[in-house]
Amino acid sequence: MKHIGIVGCSAEGAALCYRTICAEGAALLGPHRHPEVSMHTPTLSAYVDCLDVGDLTGVGELMLESARRLERAGADFLICPDNTIHQAFGYVTERSPLPWLHIAEEVAALAGERQYRNIALLGTRWLVESDVYPEKLDLRGIGWSRPASDEIAEIDRIIMEELVPGRFLAESVTYFQGLIDRMKERGADAVLLGCTEIPLIISDENSVLPTLDSTRTLARAALRMAVV
Repeated sequence: MKHIGIVGCSAEGAALCYRTICAEGAALLGPHRHPEVSMHTPTLSAYVDCLDVGDLTGVGELMLESARRLERAGADFLICPDNTIHQAFGYVTERSPLPWLHIAEEVAALAGERQYRNIALLGTRWLVESDVYPEKLDLRGIGWSRPASDEIAEIDRIIMEELVPGRFLAESVTYFQGLIDRMKERGADAVLLGCTEIPLIISDENSVLPTLDSTRTLARAALRMAVV
């Protein structure tokens, strides 16, 4: 089996990705079995400082430093359970010592398999206002829609002030559910959980729209690549 390297950014999303690989690896391979996994995570503040000033080169250099450390640890390929910093993916892959899976490519492929036509994009302000998902969805002829600017601001606040630090509040779950209701009324037929922490509070069980769980989708893609 191939050795999976996880380029971590925020702790809760990276932890969910890691747990998914281990738990679903056992279901796929047998009791207590999963591929070897290594993770490197710099301080989150370094990423936030770069994102706040639009320094995607700085974001890319942080990702590359993790890539180099994971190469030395023996990883065969890399994943990054953070949607936002995929804005620097093009810069990274040209310089990376190891191959990567792209989280938005994996999610777009799943959306295509399920024949969704209009994906509501939820995530940090940096992610939702970027081309990370529109680019990959457009390539497959899948439509997408963004929330209104005030909704984007509130989602971003909840993610950065609550979910990333591991605070899960009932009123924030209710806000997400209401927003998903509104996105459905605007024509969406599925919702992207495009911050890797959102699946900790929103799932198919409490959403009126079917969900695209970016965290677990990436973890499952890594598992498939590792066991081939």
